[in-house]
Amino acid sequence: MIKADNAVMIVAGTSSRFAPLSYEHPKGLTRVRGEVLIERQIAQLRAAGIRDIYLVVGYMGDQFSYLQRKFGVHILENSQYAQRNNHGSIYAAREVLGNSYVCCGDNYFTVNPFEPEVEGSYYATVYAQGQTPEWCVYTDEEDFITRVEIGGKDAWYMLGHTFWDKDFSRKFLDILEKEYDLPETRDKLWEGIYADHLDTLFMKRRCYPDGAIFEFDTLDELRVFDPSYWEDSRSVILKDAAAQLGCGERELTKLRALRGSTNAAEGFSFCCQGRQYHYNYQERIVREG
Repeated sequence: MIKADNAVMIVAGTSSRFAPLSYEHPKGLTRVRGEVLIERQIAQLRAAGIRDIYLVVGYMGDQFSYLQRKFGVHILENSQYAQRNNHGSIYAAREVLGNSYVCCGDNYFTVNPFEPEVEGSYYATVYAQGQTPEWCVYTDEEDFITRVEIGGKDAWYMLGHTFWDKDFSRKFLDILEKEYDLPETRDKLWEGIYADHLDTLFMKRRCYPDGAIFEFDTLDELRVFDPSYWEDSRSVILKDAAAQLGCGERELTKLRALRGSTNAAEGFSFCCQGRQYHYNYQERIVREG
C-alpha cells in the first residue's frame, strides 16, 4: 500500500458552461445542499488524514484565499488558465506531485472516497447506461486502462478524483515537460495527454456506484440535485433577468454562455416560457432572440 502524501485540487478554470453563476464566483465556491463544494471536499480529504492540500487557482483566484486561513491549504497559481487547458494546472503543481490525489474542486462526493493509503494509481469511473458523450475507459483483465475514447455506450467513464503514485507522477511530468510548448498541447486536457501515452502511463480504473460522484456542468444540472436552486439561484444576474421579464427564477432554463465566453460582459442565453432570450451583462439588458 502507498501512503498518500498530499492532494492537488484544480480550481483554475472558468467553468463557462456554468454561466451565469460562474460569472460571479468560481464553480468550486458554489453552495450545494448547504455546503460549499470545495470546503466539503477539503473536509473529506482531511478526514482521510490528508493534511497537505494544494489549490491550483486561476480564474477569480483571490476568492479562494480565505481557505488558507480556514483550512491551512496551500495556494498555487496557474497564470496560464485562460490560454491552456487543465494540464496547465498540473504544470503549476509539478513541484509537489508525488503520491498525490489529483481532484477537481467542484465535484460532490456523497460518501468520502479518499483513503490514507492506496494500492496504486487510479481514475474514478462511473457507469453510463446507454449512450454517453463522456471519456470512456476500457481495461485489461487486471483493470489497467488500455483504451480511452470520447463517447461510448454502456461503458465506464471518467468522473471524479484520481490518485497518482510517484512513478506515475514522474513519468507524466517528464512527458508534460517535453510536450508543454507544442502548439497542439495547448488545448489538451491532462487526460488527453495521458490517453496518448497509455503504453507508459499505467493507471487502473476504480469503479464507483451510481449516485456516488456528481459534477454539475450547468445550473439546470445543479437544480436536479439541489432543487432549492429553482426558486433561488443565488445569482444577482439571474435575479435581474427574472425581474426584467416579470417572472420567477425557476422559469429561466437552458442557460448557456454566449460563444463559450468566459467574460460576463458577453452574456448568456436562456429560455423563458418557450421563448429564447439573451442577457448582456455589460448593459444589463435582456433581449429576445
